[in-house]
Amino acid sequence: MRHAEANHPSSRACSRFWRDPALPFIESRTVLDGRRVCYARHSHETFSIGLIDSGASTYLNGEHQCRIEAGTLVLMNPGDVHACNPIQNQPWAYRMLYVDAAWLADLQDRLGMASSGFRRFAPILTRDDRLRAGFHRLHAELTDPHADPLRKQGEAVAFFTALHERLGLQRQTAHQDAKLQRAADYIADHYQRSLKLEEISRAAGVSPSSLIRGFKRQFGMTPHAYLTNRRVQFARAELRRGRPIAEAALAAGFADQAHLQRAFKLLLAATPGHYRDR
Repeated sequence: MRHAEANHPSSRACSRFWRDPALPFIESRTVLDGRRVCYARHSHETFSIGLIDSGASTYLNGEHQCRIEAGTLVLMNPGDVHACNPIQNQPWAYRMLYVDAAWLADLQDRLGMASSGFRRFAPILTRDDRLRAGFHRLHAELTDPHADPLRKQGEAVAFFTALHERLGLQRQTAHQDAKLQRAADYIADHYQRSLKLEEISRAAGVSPSSLIRGFKRQFGMTPHAYLTNRRVQFARAELRRGRPIAEAALAAGFADQAHLQRAFKLLLAATPGHYRDR
């Protein structure tokens, strides 16, 4: 698949980010022409939910792949490997919300849900009319420059409360391979420096060949792709804080700004500058 040139002038025109320092737990992206915004498989540390406004696209989430059309809400739990891309260059448009998992876990606690930490949602999509209408209201409220931050926060709490009431959470799944989880944890703890496959294998207690085969099966991407994704997500957070792109690249573990630029465009379908400048 050819990835869109996110630094093309028309790409910036068709895609915009929204953030508000008064609501640091949530951000939004609106894409008016999804043909220019194509993604490699990736994951977020946030919970993500989006509404398809027009057209249709492919939707990959873990082992599931399907066609989604206007009116569909898609959900991605933190860590879910996913991608949405155009179908044969057909136009489509969507809006996404990225929500801090800790903020959502706190809401789940206040809703009286059992167990601690973020509780994952079971469905990966829904066409629930009430939730679709709630998404419209929340997005309009968030992006209204004249709306009061307290009102915005109240609308967010109302929408995500309804989301929990109308959609089921995942049941406990079978225990994942502990050695592969150790490998993922090792990458997550050391991604800011250069890593070798043998080093990760030793930390996990598996051979390099077993690591490569099992890691992709369990996490949906290779160890190298997982490492790159962690670095991009770190750089994304640093850019939100206002850190210069070159500094964010080095702090994330990239060799230079150019390496961050390529990885950022591949996984987030935007240049670091576009994302930083909103």
